[in-house]
Amino acid sequence: MIRHEIEIPKERVFILDFGSQYTQLIARRIRELKVYAEIIPYHYSIDEIKKGKPAALVLSGGPSSLYEQGAPRISREIFELGLPVLGICYGMYLVVDAFRGKSEGASSKEYGRAFIDIKGSSPLFKGLSSREQVWMSHGDKVIHAPEGFDVIASSNNSEIASVQDINRKIFGVQFHPEVYHTRNGMKMLKNFLFEICGIEATWNMKSFIKTEIESIRRQVGEGTVLLGLSGGVDSSVTAVLLQKAIGDRLYCVFVNNGVLRKDEHVKVIERFKKHLDLNLIYADSAKRFISKLKGVENPEQKRKIIGREFISVFMEEAKKIGKFDFLAQGTLYPDVIESVSTKGPSDTIKSHHNRVPEVLKLIKSGKVIEPLKELFKDEVREVGKALGLPDELVYRQPFPGPGLAIRIIGEVTSERIRILQEADDILIEEIKKAGLYDKLWQIFAVFLPVKSVGVMGDKRTYENVIAIRGVTSVDAMTADWAYLPEDLLRKISNRIINEVKGINRVVYDISSKPPSTIEWE
Repeated sequence: MIRHEIEIPKERVFILDFGSQYTQLIARRIRELKVYAEIIPYHYSIDEIKKGKPAALVLSGGPSSLYEQGAPRISREIFELGLPVLGICYGMYLVVDAFRGKSEGASSKEYGRAFIDIKGSSPLFKGLSSREQVWMSHGDKVIHAPEGFDVIASSNNSEIASVQDINRKIFGVQFHPEVYHTRNGMKMLKNFLFEICGIEATWNMKSFIKTEIESIRRQVGEGTVLLGLSGGVDSSVTAVLLQKAIGDRLYCVFVNNGVLRKDEHVKVIERFKKHLDLNLIYADSAKRFISKLKGVENPEQKRKIIGREFISVFMEEAKKIGKFDFLAQGTLYPDVIESVSTKGPSDTIKSHHNRVPEVLKLIKSGKVIEPLKELFKDEVREVGKALGLPDELVYRQPFPGPGLAIRIIGEVTSERIRILQEADDILIEEIKKAGLYDKLWQIFAVFLPVKSVGVMGDKRTYENVIAIRGVTSVDAMTADWAYLPEDLLRKISNRIINEVKGINRVVYDISSKPPSTIEWE
């Protein structure tokens, strides 16, 4: 349900999600322009949309084709609300279909960089040149524009690459303005929001903080909240938000699941109990988790086991402090999208430990608080800065909830954990010394259950392999592998091989996302 009961920005945009991999990027780009954007399922009722009082609607792209059986559609009433509408890719086909135009499968599919030729005059393309680079991702095309619509752009593959009904403020584009490779995509979105919709740029992270604190207070009332605190950026920001909202009725449980970084439990206890004065409960459950993971090699099973065990530990710790009313998590939007689409018909990429059945059941009952679930990592960092958290914490690199368990390929054992902890510690130490830590989105070591022959001290060795994964990114939805200086890679490799017993080979991962993911599992 849309959260009407809390204070929301006076002007906001609803994005109807039809399952595009880029839907979250639309929201992100609009927010960058200081306009609040909220993603909702494409099947939301007209009454729900009316209650939300959006200033405009965006129809996202999606993997379907209109002529496929069961392809998602929307009611014509959407266009009778008197709101400006921007249809993107599949969203454009929906616009065309609603007004009785025609689209069909294209003989030549169009993916990646392309160029459009802008025709005539349109407020959507105000200030742009007559030829623009865009990003296409489609296998269909419009062959007849609806009556009352003007064709305002074409491409080599599509005579109708963009349409508009200027009087009703309805627009459609076959390309993706939200994607970085559409060179002037942000200008197009600016034109839509400010020139066409007349929205004011008033939303920022301070207004988000105010809204979420009020939302938490309304949801929790006089109740208590139990938060799983990992020590990372997401759970830390969530903890401070909750503390500001409900004070000492927040209880933070820090679980040592045995697959944390080297000496991580000591650092977390010191940071949060001593410096942030949180109600911190430390649960040393390392042996318990490692026992549950014994013999498990499948990454999905690892995630689910760790997720279930977290819930069990929470419940046990809750009994020690008495009754608690809500569970809180530092879930981010990419976690939700990759686990399962709660917004639209997106494909599941991988499950997350905070989306196991036990948690989903609590979410349905309204007992889970996730104040960051619509944000991207860089937005969370902005919230952290606005809350006054130290840079060392705010700009800490992401660490997965299942920890090193998904950086150990194959079975998780105590010996493999030791090896990976030591290798990763050396890697991070050298990256920080080189001044590169803040320049990388993530860099970490991965334990590979592959043995190879080596020579140490004139003796034959047969030991394991460590892979290093370094990436640059903005929001973790896409990522490029990071180039590291040759001398630095040599130093890291030498130190790991010489100092970590059980390793005789180090390799570097040069895969991008997509098609790979950032984590190996």
